[in-house]
Amino acid sequence: MIIDGHSHVHDPLDIHLSALDDAGVDRTVLFPTRPHPERATDLVSLRHEMSVLDRALAGGSAGGSEAAGDDGYVKAWQELDAALAAQPTRFLGFGSVPLGRTADETAAWVEREVMGRGLYGIGELTPPPGQAALVEPVLRAAADHHGLPVVVHGYAPTSAADLSTLAGLGARYPKVPLVISQLGGSNWMRVIELAQATPSIYLELSTAHLIFAVRFAIRELPTRALFGSDAPYGDPVVARTTVERVTLPGEIRERVLGGNLAELLGLS
Repeated sequence: MIIDGHSHVHDPLDIHLSALDDAGVDRTVLFPTRPHPERATDLVSLRHEMSVLDRALAGGSAGGSEAAGDDGYVKAWQELDAALAAQPTRFLGFGSVPLGRTADETAAWVEREVMGRGLYGIGELTPPPGQAALVEPVLRAAADHHGLPVVVHGYAPTSAADLSTLAGLGARYPKVPLVISQLGGSNWMRVIELAQATPSIYLELSTAHLIFAVRFAIRELPTRALFGSDAPYGDPVVARTTVERVTLPGEIRERVLGGNLAELLGLS
């Protein structure tokens, strides 16, 4: 089974399904999102969508969890619910969680909005720069639910210091799979080292800007490296091709392209 470990709701949905078909992807992790760059028809409209992303990355999640009551947030969750209902065997839904809430509020949110919706995990979380410690109550709540996977944005503005903070939290909650997305961006060597020292950390490989970053991540962590596209920001065909360019046919390639995530989500 080929599983894309990182994607966001597309509008319209058919664009995403076509890309997954082209890449031979069987299932994909799906996050709610407010920005929709795939809607853009020119540079002006693209700048508008990317400005929404920039605001989300400044503190919260692309799904809008930093403003859980606003219309953008509500629409993002409605889009996720609709996509999951339309393609229940294709999409593996994950849900965003507000950061900066108390432990009790966070636990209640996870119980209601993640477990109550039958989702597979939490994410993609994007704590503000320098505030990765805000993820701690989410990990605590995930631990209370038999180790729900938690996905955290790894590219900029996430810093090397933030990644170190996340690794410390991962060590504190060893039963919670902590997935760092985008291979830590420009901090990819450091995030591989942190994952080597922290068995609960998994590395999702999307949007890596150097081919040998993906090669070394898989070489060092063959059972904890996850194929992902970060669609619509990345492309499933390109992401799968990247993995296949740096692996040989066989068990390791199969694990990275889906086996590792299938085990993590209880699909195998």
